[in-house]
Order: sequence, then C-alpha cells, then structure tokens
Amino acid sequence: MRTPSTGRMLPVIFMLLLQSFISLGSELDTIRNRVVAELMTTAISEERVKDILDRMDSDGSFPAIDYEDLSRTAGFPHRHHTSDLVYLAKAYSIPSSPYFQDPELKEKITLSLKYWVDHDFVGDNWHNNQITTPTNLVNLMLLMGNELPEDLVEKAQPIIGRAHMEASGARPSGDRIVIAGILAKNLLFTGNREAFDEVISIIANEIKFSTGERGMQHDYSFHHRVDRVNNTTSYGYGKYANAFGEWADYVAGTSYAFDTDRINQLVDYYLDGVYKQLVYGIYEDISVKNRAISNPSTFQPKGTVEIERLLRSTDYRKEELEEIIQLRKGERSPTRAFAKFFWQTEHFVLQRPDFYTTVRMFSTRNRNMEIPYNGPGITTHHRADGTNYLLLKGNEYHDIWPVYDWQKISGTTILQKPELRGPDDIQMDGLTDFVGAAEDGYFGAVGFDFISPHDSIRAKKSWFFFDRVYVCLGAGIASDKPHSVATTVDQVLLRGSIRVQQQDSDPRVLPEGEHKLEDLEWLYHDGVGYWFPNGPTLTVKNQEESGSWADITDQKNVSTKEFRKKVLTAYFDHGIRPQEAGYAYLVAPRINLEELASLSQSGLTILANNQRLQAVHHPGLEQTQAVFYEAGTLSLTDGAEVTVEQPGIVLIKNDGNSIQSLTVADPGRSNSEFKISLPGKYKPRSKAVKATWNRSTNTSLITLQLPDGVYAGQSVTVELRPRQ
Repeated sequence: MRTPSTGRMLPVIFMLLLQSFISLGSELDTIRNRVVAELMTTAISEERVKDILDRMDSDGSFPAIDYEDLSRTAGFPHRHHTSDLVYLAKAYSIPSSPYFQDPELKEKITLSLKYWVDHDFVGDNWHNNQITTPTNLVNLMLLMGNELPEDLVEKAQPIIGRAHMEASGARPSGDRIVIAGILAKNLLFTGNREAFDEVISIIANEIKFSTGERGMQHDYSFHHRVDRVNNTTSYGYGKYANAFGEWADYVAGTSYAFDTDRINQLVDYYLDGVYKQLVYGIYEDISVKNRAISNPSTFQPKGTVEIERLLRSTDYRKEELEEIIQLRKGERSPTRAFAKFFWQTEHFVLQRPDFYTTVRMFSTRNRNMEIPYNGPGITTHHRADGTNYLLLKGNEYHDIWPVYDWQKISGTTILQKPELRGPDDIQMDGLTDFVGAAEDGYFGAVGFDFISPHDSIRAKKSWFFFDRVYVCLGAGIASDKPHSVATTVDQVLLRGSIRVQQQDSDPRVLPEGEHKLEDLEWLYHDGVGYWFPNGPTLTVKNQEESGSWADITDQKNVSTKEFRKKVLTAYFDHGIRPQEAGYAYLVAPRINLEELASLSQSGLTILANNQRLQAVHHPGLEQTQAVFYEAGTLSLTDGAEVTVEQPGIVLIKNDGNSIQSLTVADPGRSNSEFKISLPGKYKPRSKAVKATWNRSTNTSLITLQLPDGVYAGQSVTVELRPRQ
C-alpha cells in the first residue's frame, strides 16, 4: 500500500520526466533547424537550375552519366545526380530563390529521386556508398523530405542507412566523424532521439590523440591510415577537424554540447597542426598533398567557416584564430614566423612573414606516399624523397603537374630512369632510421640519411634553415644503376626572366631553352636567389613543357587536352653510377640581385659536407647547425671543437664568445640521452640537464635527457650560461 507521500511524489516525478522529454525533443528541433539553416545558406543561380533541368531526361535520369560504369576508376559520376538533386531542393526551399515552392520543380525532384531509388546505384568504391550518396540523400530529406511521397522517403532510408557505425568506412579517424554525422542528420530527420544521443556521444569522443594509430598524432599531424602517411590537410582537415567543428556548432548551447576541453584541443590541432601546414595558414601546401595532386585545383584562400564555428564555442587562443580569419579575408598580411618539425610524420615546415618552405621525408617508421587509390597519384613515387618546395605567394607550383618531370622534384635526389615504375610500386617502407630535425621554434636543421626503396640510391641530405636563407647539402651520393642521378634545386612555374652569374663573366639573362652552366655562382628567378659556393655545373631548362591531366592518373573521364606551360627546372647531373657525389647551394627568398651578388662576402661557411657530418656556420646570427650521422667532432670557425657521443642534429647559438643555447634531436630515436662536449665552462639553466667541466681540456660535457614514447624525435633546447 502506497503512503500518502509516495502518491504525491509520483505525479511530480512524471511531470519532471515529461518536461525533460519535451526539452530534449525541443533541442532536437533546434539542432535540426541549425542543420537545415546551414544547408540553406547557398546562393541560388537561376542559370544553374535551368542547366540541371535541361540535362535531365524525361525519366529523371541524366543522359551524360554512364550509369552502368560503377568502377573505382570511373570516379562515380553518379554523384552528380544526387548532388544536383540537393541543389534543386535548395532552390525549392530557400525563400529568396526564384524557384521557391515551385510545383513543377518539386515534380522534377520527385521524378529524379524515384529514378535513383528504383535503381539504387552502388559503386565499387565504398566511399560513394557510405558517404557520398547518403550525404546527398539525407540533405535532400532534411530540405524537403516531408513534402516528398512517403514511398520514396521509405525507399531512400536503406540507401542513407549505409552510413552506420559498423560500416567499413566508420573506422577511427576522419571518416568515422563524417559517417556519424550523416547518421546523426538522418536521426534528426526521423526523430529517433535515443539513437541520436548515442551517435553524438561517438562524435564528441573522436577528438583525441591516437599516436601510432589512425588519427591525431601528438605533434598535431594526422594519419588517416596505418601507413602513417601525412594526411593533415586532407582527411585530417575536412573529414576530421571540420566535421567535428560542424557538429560542435550544431549542438552548442544544448545538453548535447561538447566538452570545452575537446573543443580547445581541436583549436590546438588547427593552429599547431593544420594551419602550420598551409602557406601562411591561407593557401594549400602542395608538399602535404598525396594522390590528390593529380587533380586540377583552384588557387584561393581557405574559408573561414570552421574558425567562426570555433569562436562561437570557445575563447581559447582567440587572437590567433581571428588573425587567420583576417589573413584569409585579405584584411592583413602574414606576421607569423616559426619552424616546426612534425616528428610523427617527418615533415619540416619553416615560415617567415614573406615566404614558406618545407621538407618532406620518410623512414622505417613511416611509409613514403599514399597508395594511388582509385586512379590518381600514379606518378608520386618520389614525392617524399627529401622534397623541398619554396612558396612566396603560394601559387608557384599551382597546377604544374600535367607538365611536370616527376623524376626532378624540387629538393630530391633521384635516379633518372627511362620511366617510372607502375602504380603498385609507389608506396614503400623506408630503409633508414636517421630521419629528423632539430628546431627551436624559429630555426631548424634537417637531416635525411636517404636510401631509395625504389632504386637503392644512397645520399646524405641536409637542410640548414637560418632567418632569411637556408643551405642545402648533399654528400655520399651513390648508385650502381646504369642511369644518371640528378639532384633538383627547383622545378617551378617560370615567372619572368632567369639571370645567372658564372665565374669570370658578367651577369646575363638566359634565353629560353636548355643550358649547361659551368662554374655557376648564382641564379635568380622571381625574387628567389640560388647561390652556389663551389662553382658547380648546373643544368637549367627554362622553356615550355607539355602534358595533360590524363597523363598522370588512371582515372577515367579525365581531360586529355594538352596543356603547355613554361617551367624552370634547375638540377645537378651527378652522372651514371656516382659513388661519392655531392652538392651545395643556398636558397635566398625575397632577395634582390645586389644582395645575392654579395652573398660570397657574407662569411657564411660550410664547415663540413661528407657522409659523417654536414654543418654550416652563419656568422651574422652567431649560429652553427650540424647533422652528425655518427659520433664525431666538428671544428668551429674559431678552431674550437664540438664533439658528440652519438648521432644527432645540433643547433648552437652563440652570444659573443660564449654559447647561449643548445638544441638537439635524435633522428634515430634510439637513445635516452644526448651527450655533447662544448668548448668552455658552462652551467645549464635547467636542473634536468647535467654539465661536467673538464679542466684539462676546458670543455663541458652536456648531458640532456631525450624525449621518449610518443615524443621521441622531438627537439630539446637548453639555455646555457658561462661559469667562472
């Protein structure tokens, strides 16, 4: 028997539960309205609507689409059918559209949707079935599903339902959020609150470190697959970061709102990962691209929507985010200067306010390049072989690829074979551990003990990045193959005249053509100077090249139209079967001819360039950078010596006659500490670093603890002070 108090409580509990249920239902309506509002931000073109309707046949199909070819290499042109339907639905639903609530348009949409659901086109590529088609159809449902015949809506549900959390594409990483988002939209459409709760929870928990697996790495790079190829600005941008940010915005201010800590981690990922692998945070960095490099692109600033969404959810690092918005809108010029090595991905980036440059590498830890899934990317064998692109405006290499010589990639050392191997031989495991960089956030030195898994070429390659210049060294270049070996200084779109200076001759402008320049001192093109301290022979082509997009992909339906573009290609020819070849050159972005001609008097010195050690001293910065491929000793310009007890990369900054700071890294990632002997008596400013002074030699043995685990390969910087 109930007590009177229990009887009074039950209606209260029931009312609270009812209010909670109503509140959650209201929140679903709010979230759905936000999703629909986002879909309806499109500006409707009357001409485009007419074009779509003109292309539509009487049965709702589009004759231009080969509906029978469902192969991976066909590119699934069927997607245009469903995406055109979404555009028509927007034209019907947006009040400002000239086709708003047009009954004839609604009839056409219904007819074309019927054609699709009756045939249910399933492509050979899972992405089309689990993402492309479900995305378009669920957007169509949200826009006007309640106005469509019930039988069509019901037939569309199983097709949309291929986006589910047990689908093959819903693996951890970007696609998981995308597929969860499609499912969440469909649950909003069907009003399934319980299932929506579960899916939103999945999305909310996807922003996390997954180092060594698919997902965000601890250096804020992104690996989409277990091959550990860099996917930061592709899958890691649109399908991971932006997809999460989109849902964070949709559910903001409701009980479904994501934790601030997750959103703030996303901000860190954008600012320290994604935006540092975009030119000035604005334009696409082509060094990060993989197979997509075989597709035409547009050169334009990235959008601001993802940042605006973040700013509605958090104030964390607000000024930095707002600066990126202003940069992308053209409201300010770049100001940021940094160096960053992504040690989990072996990608180095350096930016100054007026230039941006990168080095892309791979090792036994990471594979070299993405497999050319579905056709594109069949010429990308060597794009991680120490690729060094330099961008001032961001468009220096824009869509050069149809006319590109894929065995003369900027910065690389490549065997000049009669032709590239097939697409099945593109992705390879690295053969060396010694791949890395030491950087202090502004300066950096990069070392690459390169062995080509394609051709067995060997080379010690290094790059030394100072403030306004960087030095590129190569040593021990060896090959036993019956083809010549070339190291490419740059292959870039030709933008104006080429000026050169050879020893014992006056500067001159090169006519278009192919030239073998002996005793070369410098080359100047489009605001960039290349200085050659050893007076080498360099082959320079400044001429028109030809090719087509169809030449560099196995995809179907790609244009075979021939392109002709003028290109500058400058490279060292090391000859056939070199054994001890090398090179040295300096790159000076944003320099004038007078400054370039005076570089020989700058005092910048190459201290070593051999298979054991490569090092450069910059007197103006009082800085020495060195790559030790083995334990050894480096003689400095003043005769003093620096000795390391294991391989590593070192940056030494002086202040007058004393060393101010030391930055080290272990590219092989096999040591727990780094030991280096420096001339003089020093005391580290950190108690975590040991210093032992040897009175007889007047040297200090500095012992630094190296990062381990997920941070192995990261640099360590220590401040030093002289001791009396």
